Amino acid sequence: MLTDRGWAAAGAGLALTALWAALGELELLITALLLFIGIAVGLAYVRISRPRVSIVRQINPSLVYEGDQAVVEATITNNGRFRILNPTVEDEVGGLGSARFHASSIKANESVVANYQIVCRPRGIYTVGPAVLVLHDPFRFARRGSIVGGSDRLVVYPEVERLTGFPVVRGRDPAVHASRPEFSHRGGEDFYTIREYRTGDDLRRVHWPTSAKRDQLMIRQLETPWQSQALVMLDVRSSAYSSPAAFEKAVKGAASVTSHLFGSGFETSVWTGAIALNPGEPYAKIMETLAVVRPISAFDVVAAASRLQKSGRGGALIIVTGRPDADLLTAHRLLSRDYPSTIALTVSSPDGGAFHQLGIVTLDVETDQSWAAAWLTASNPSWSTVSAG
Repeated sequence: MLTDRGWAAAGAGLALTALWAALGELELLITALLLFIGIAVGLAYVRISRPRVSIVRQINPSLVYEGDQAVVEATITNNGRFRILNPTVEDEVGGLGSARFHASSIKANESVVANYQIVCRPRGIYTVGPAVLVLHDPFRFARRGSIVGGSDRLVVYPEVERLTGFPVVRGRDPAVHASRPEFSHRGGEDFYTIREYRTGDDLRRVHWPTSAKRDQLMIRQLETPWQSQALVMLDVRSSAYSSPAAFEKAVKGAASVTSHLFGSGFETSVWTGAIALNPGEPYAKIMETLAVVRPISAFDVVAAASRLQKSGRGGALIIVTGRPDADLLTAHRLLSRDYPSTIALTVSSPDGGAFHQLGIVTLDVETDQSWAAAWLTASNPSWSTVSAG
């Protein structure tokens, strides 16, 4: 296709042709013909050019949080046998903007490096690329674009505030006031107790003598080495929040707690409305879930809590919500047996509402306030400074 310069040249050629017809000056016709020939050559040049170009991106830092600036380093390589003249590369980051690079030429088997910055806001998953290579003829009368290379993912995690201290978790470690054993569905070295069979249990764990005595399948429950455990439960019901900003504040609270617990040695699970938990997921996978979570208009939090009873592993429970209601309190009662240590993070709910009345340590902030400050204020009477082992 023609560039702006090409269209201008075509217009000038037509004007010169008209002047030649009116005045009969041969020089006008020759100039017009030269312009038309230049345009034709330019169109032919970009049409027959078949460049072989690859692009490799490196995004730094690898973990990007909302509000950060990420640097994309794009290495563009000419894999063909001929020099590429006047190339322009356009790299688009879906939803965040695009970057454009221009070079006078790229020799055969030569690589050029281009860098650009991205302001990562808001949280989410973005697609970087694929790039578009735009070729021009030497006169820049014509251009042709083609897609080169693949695309990369840019995951922007929610903004995280630095927290200090963490709850006294009732587990089996003496340093955290052990009160009951932890069980493992994945096995361990020592036999501990037996329980009734549940759908999905490993049949290799059936304790046949006890099963025969009780006339029902019984499963061996095995001990596992102690590790502090925590569940971060993010309330995803849109009805719990007064505004979209309140929901975003809750997501940042959940992300901050998750980051802090992981850094303190807790085996942390995060629940955002999924059917079941996946204990042991890596930090990056959990934060990616928080990067894309959205409020849900119709959601039964009580039924969800009932499912969590089957998949949860006990420990500390951190509930993050806007304004707690009766359904969320019922969900807490269902989980409180397995999660005896509870803290609530609420947004725009004065005095923590019903959670505060139940004696649960409650941190309440407005959308423009800091979770770290509220966490620190509540830490002295309610939180321990020992680290998880």
